[in-house]
Amino acid sequence: MLIRYKKAFEKIAMGLLSFMPEERDVKKLQQTIKAYETDEDWHLFLWKQDDDIIGAIGIRIDNDINAVIQHVSVNPSHRNTGVGKQMVHSVKHMYEDQYAVCADAITEPFINMCDEKGHEEDQI
Repeated sequence: MLIRYKKAFEKIAMGLLSFMPEERDVKKLQQTIKAYETDEDWHLFLWKQDDDIIGAIGIRIDNDINAVIQHVSVNPSHRNTGVGKQMVHSVKHMYEDQYAVCADAITEPFINMCDEKGHEEDQI
């Protein structure tokens, strides 16, 4: 289930986001977390399963028109189980009445794969 990011989850969120190649640098990662904490157009959600937080998905509201999925990350021990796809579909459902949900250049290949019918495994 998706839960909204809170400061208490900072270390967990940073750990999950650090799995993304673009977020491996500590300073970049700290800037990203700060943006999720301070920018009202940035929203970070965590995926909780069996009392463990195993995934993160980040959205940026762009021009009050688009909800851009800019981060998707799953703990490596839970990859290829459908968690990434579940997060994407949950976010799309959450925002579909307000915004056009889309991906940025980094997340687009994964988001497109999630939308393909009949694809049973996530790559994240």
